[in-house]
Amino acid sequence: MKSIRLSSTTKRAIVVAAVIAIVGAGWLWMQRGSHGDDALRLYGNVDIREVQLAFRQSGRVAQMNFDEGDHVETGERMAALDAQPFREALAAADATVAVAQADLDKLHRGLRPQEIVQAQEALNQALAVAKDAERNFNRQSQLITSGATSQKAADAARAARDQATARVNAARAAYSQAAEGFRKEDIAAGQARLAAAQAARAQAATALADTVLAAPSTGTIIARVREPGSMVVSQSPTYSLSLDAPVYVRAYVSEPDLGRIAPGMQVRVRSDSSDKVYQGQIGFISPRAEFTPKTVETTDLRTDLVYRLRIVVTNADAALRQGMPVTIDVDAGQAPNAHAKGR
Repeated sequence: MKSIRLSSTTKRAIVVAAVIAIVGAGWLWMQRGSHGDDALRLYGNVDIREVQLAFRQSGRVAQMNFDEGDHVETGERMAALDAQPFREALAAADATVAVAQADLDKLHRGLRPQEIVQAQEALNQALAVAKDAERNFNRQSQLITSGATSQKAADAARAARDQATARVNAARAAYSQAAEGFRKEDIAAGQARLAAAQAARAQAATALADTVLAAPSTGTIIARVREPGSMVVSQSPTYSLSLDAPVYVRAYVSEPDLGRIAPGMQVRVRSDSSDKVYQGQIGFISPRAEFTPKTVETTDLRTDLVYRLRIVVTNADAALRQGMPVTIDVDAGQAPNAHAKGR
């Protein structure tokens, strides 16, 4: 049998192929060694995070400043109600506060000197009238014993004396109040009325501020529910806003793999739409199993238990859309107990 003699070129090709095969096998072995048994692959979805924006007041919509698909920044004016009724209510509340403040100031100052003098004169007049009434009553009492007057006249004199005495008491109390000022109880009541008026004014100011709907966070408008001119009631949705940040991924881990992860561990997140690798961190692992069978009897059934976890994506961009399915790779070789508690 003739031996096959290879040319030098063929020998070199075989050597190169062998080297490539050895290098490739070594690379595969290294990849398997570093990501084989220790690698943990999970599947999940980007969390849908949206808010329904609504006015806290009822009224007529005056402005709708954004359309579906528009991007908004925190604090931007998105919509507004007709504010005229609320401005009028605030003006009325301001007037009520002014009246209550004036009444309280009057209580603190007391009466003017002229009013004190008038109260003194009124008391003096009441005393003079009471003195005349007392003299008339005494005279009528003497005359009735001698039969020189009637019982009716004596009774009238007694009534006049009693009325004059009552007017003296009232005038004396009025003069005392004018001279000494108002009682502490009256001042406390005035302070309470002022506080109530100020609270009503604050409510009116808050209601006026609530006629403007501002963006609570950066995000994208995904639904415009109202149009200018429409009437809305309190808490009825006006916009639906999809929040930009933070970006969370919701994933599930089976019970056998639960001990291989912990809050704080770093993960890699990939989507089917691009080759970009996002960095993330395990933030929360639910303490409660989901999709649990009603009766857990065998090991096979127990392995169907899964636990929800939340991953915080640290370098998310617009390509990572909410609801998108993603793949999560965890280097389970990290020591779970060495990580801090996640968010």
